[in-house]
Amino acid sequence: MTTPVSHRTTLIKSAVASRLLLLSLIILWRSLVSPYDTSAGLNPSCLADPSPSHPVGAQPLLPGLGSAVERSIVWDGVYYIRIAQCGYEYEQTYAFFPLLPICTSLLSRTALSPLVPVIGYRAVLGLSGYLINNVSFVLAALYFYRLSLAILKDPEASLRASILFCFNPASIFYSSIYSESLYALLSVGGVFYLLSGASNVAVLWLALSGLSRSNGMLNAGYIFFQAMHQVYNAWFIKKKSFLVMQVLVVAALRGICIFVPFMAFQAFGYYNLCLGRLPNELRPWCNRRLPLMYNYIQNQYWGVGFLKYFRIKQLPNFLLASPILSLALCSIISYARSRPRLFLSLGFRALAEEKSAEPLFSMEAVQEDAIPRNPGNRDIRRRKQTSKEVFPVEHDFPEIKPYLSPLALPFILHLLFMAATAFFVMHVQVATRFLSASAPLYWFAAYLMVSPGGSGYTIWAYSGAYILLGSLLFSNFFPFT
Repeated sequence: MTTPVSHRTTLIKSAVASRLLLLSLIILWRSLVSPYDTSAGLNPSCLADPSPSHPVGAQPLLPGLGSAVERSIVWDGVYYIRIAQCGYEYEQTYAFFPLLPICTSLLSRTALSPLVPVIGYRAVLGLSGYLINNVSFVLAALYFYRLSLAILKDPEASLRASILFCFNPASIFYSSIYSESLYALLSVGGVFYLLSGASNVAVLWLALSGLSRSNGMLNAGYIFFQAMHQVYNAWFIKKKSFLVMQVLVVAALRGICIFVPFMAFQAFGYYNLCLGRLPNELRPWCNRRLPLMYNYIQNQYWGVGFLKYFRIKQLPNFLLASPILSLALCSIISYARSRPRLFLSLGFRALAEEKSAEPLFSMEAVQEDAIPRNPGNRDIRRRKQTSKEVFPVEHDFPEIKPYLSPLALPFILHLLFMAATAFFVMHVQVATRFLSASAPLYWFAAYLMVSPGGSGYTIWAYSGAYILLGSLLFSNFFPFT
């Protein structure tokens, strides 16, 4: 029987294979289909003078190769590469967070700088973006497996879930110049370190996830969820009021650290767009009591807002997002129906009914010895663990029991908030990639694959169809999600 070590080898091969598959499909579709928009290769001069060490106007040695790389930069990738090359020039560009452009610019000016005379600076920026995102994805897949193993305590299910993540329906975005790969790596890795007890590393990674995407701030919820249960444990079980204050102060400081990158970026935008301007030149958001540019930009330039997408003409986009939203809804309902008291009490019932329990979602709850090291003893360990369960599981498929672990609750709550936001507030078709880093989707699907209903074919058909469709449409500048 295989072990977690061999599973990691299998997972690395799957992650690399998935990226090679996407690369092959992109090259195939680009060679067979004419792009809908041919402006991807345009590169107007920066508003400010370009760096003299990288003369963007110099003729490269292999202009054809450089042009091919530049033409592959589409959709949001155009913004990210422009920011990496020229900085934040226009108000709408502040909708794109700076971590990916910073990393892209840094790599292009260091390790990949010798390629600038060969293919041109903008092509090197694009190549840097592709390299960063594909390497980040492979690392994210490894952390996804480690996190799954800690929560599910089931190596086989963890491997299935991780392979599903490698071939997820939003795969095209993880191989393109988008922020999904960096966000997945930092958020999944950050939560893993939080559960492992490396709190300082966790806070750093989760803070950086907020510098990658705006929803990275929501990862502070894991810190606060953990703190709530530590406070309950300290006050009602250990009866230590000093420990309560210590937990609250530490949690507040950690939460602030995670919010700081987002707020610093808003302050950066305010400094560039508002300070030193005449009153008639100020943008509307500059005069607000809390001048947050992000919400204004999303509303002004992309029409994002509560129920703004609920229009008849948007029905096809709701249909495009329906598979991922349906999977999210089923995973949440399945958990809530099987663990109603746990779900509705936010996990406090677990501590109330088992007074010796350690705080939920803590390092003690996911000790390494809880993960079966000897596969031959796995069934014995599971029987012991099941006998200690606080809440009875009432589900049609006993195979799904590990997914219903109390440790999965904060992930379920996070997914619930994200799915509701995608459905009611955002452009709904973005849900496919917006939810693609949510672990419960893959945990739930991994158990459905071995359920008597035989949902494995449907899940793989869904992922395969969206990989094919996404690589065809997205790479040729057609709308996808």
